[in-house]
Amino acid sequence: MARSVPLVSTIFVLLLLLVATEMGAEARTCESQSHRFKGACASKSNCASVCQTEGFPDGDCRGFRRRCFCSKPC
Repeated sequence: MARSVPLVSTIFVLLLLLVATEMGAEARTCESQSHRFKGACASKSNCASVCQTEGFPDGDCRGFRRRCFCSKPC
């Protein structure tokens, strides 16, 4: 019985460590408004195409004014 307490404690600490690393492993996303997209953004695929010419893998239309924002993992 006395030997099982440290074993349970060790397993508990390892589980906490695993959960903490999984939570911290989420990738952040860096975003920037497109410099080349002109006009109101109505199509996500159009925005993404323009963003790819600017070196970003993806883009999305956002906001009330419908601007194209490019994004990439940072």
